Amino acid sequence: MVEISFYHLQKTPLEKSLPRLLEKIYAAGKRIVVLIETEERLRDLDAQLWTYSTQSFLPHGSARDGSPENHPIWLTRTLENPNDASVLVVIEGEEITDFNSFEKCLDLFNGYDEESVRHARKRWQHYRQKGYTLTYWFQDEKSGWCKKEVGQQAISN
Repeated sequence: MVEISFYHLQKTPLEKSLPRLLEKIYAAGKRIVVLIETEERLRDLDAQLWTYSTQSFLPHGSARDGSPENHPIWLTRTLENPNDASVLVVIEGEEITDFNSFEKCLDLFNGYDEESVRHARKRWQHYRQKGYTLTYWFQDEKSGWCKKEVGQQAISN
């Protein structure tokens, strides 16, 4: 069964946090699907992943590029797994009902937006009721990620 990790963005915005997380996953040899709600957001993230760092490179593509098997990171607006990824990253707060062949799911949510936090709590409760293994990660003072042992509690502020 898939493991779902909630990432509570409290110190840095998605645009800075996502590339760092993708770097770590990619460095571990994993393939990734990033689920994005809007075409505009997909285009913005696509451009940003090419330019976010002069020291790093994140090979990625989307339906506009074709050949998903050649892209270790796949940006998409629909739940799919065309690049045979083991990791799903959800950045728009969508509740997933079928994790297909994914081994792990990262659910990133904006800690500065009460609605985003409220929806994350609902997803946490839904996944907990379905019996998924859940973990909660928060950002420390240096914007590093710390795992909080939460048992089966809901997400805190």
